[in-house]
Amino acid sequence: MLTEFEALEANLRQSFRILAKGRPHADIAEFEGVSIASLGAAFQMFNAAFLNANVATHRDLEERLDCARRHFISRRMPWSFWIGEEWLARSVRRVLSGTCENFGLRAATEMPAMWADSLRDRKRFGRAVQPTPPLDIRRVECPRAMEDFRTVGSVCFHVPPAWFCEVFDDSMLFRDFACFVGYRGGRPVTTAATVISDGVIGLYNVATLPSEQGQGYGEAITRHAVQSASRESGLQRVILQSTSQGERLYRRLGFREVSRVVVFNSTA
Repeated sequence: MLTEFEALEANLRQSFRILAKGRPHADIAEFEGVSIASLGAAFQMFNAAFLNANVATHRDLEERLDCARRHFISRRMPWSFWIGEEWLARSVRRVLSGTCENFGLRAATEMPAMWADSLRDRKRFGRAVQPTPPLDIRRVECPRAMEDFRTVGSVCFHVPPAWFCEVFDDSMLFRDFACFVGYRGGRPVTTAATVISDGVIGLYNVATLPSEQGQGYGEAITRHAVQSASRESGLQRVILQSTSQGERLYRRLGFREVSRVVVFNSTA
């Protein structure tokens, strides 16, 4: 049986494979200790390598980095390495950033990797329950809704619209990556997505337009997306990688940190 961290990592890798599968420049491969799940996109965060086994020594880390680097150099594309710290022995964690720099990788972001056995019920917050915000939440099932999903995401994640469109194109309508958009007065204001794999529900792309934050929309669409995935799969356990802005909400919903994921981007 997978540990919490292993299930979290497996779901993350699967989410990238789902996004990559069938795209004209996609690349999905498995090597000893390294998984590749690349869209072949301009947005290098989605040309990704991952660890898939424990790293005991500095030399072992160097070999994994070299494997991934050679793979992407042969394809002449920018890339990223998503590294869950629980894969690394403590001595290796201490030299991670410096070693990655030696391989042309620079730290781009660091995210708490979080787990919840189930979402905490609102009534357990110990305060008056706020009414559900007036949102019309819809699963993305047509190109127009997919465009709304992209519009919110590109703004909130500070990604050029063309890059975000390349990753979340209309082929998403036929992938096992369930996307949701919340509308307020007919205007898209918040999003979330889920991936079901490895015995957990992976929660991704939770975002709310800056002008609409603080009104409970992120919580509302998170609950809706997770409940929809739970009805479909029978699962309750949820995993995610949090931004700094979302961590407070997730802890309130019952998530706890089980690791940290550091993303390194190639510099050449």
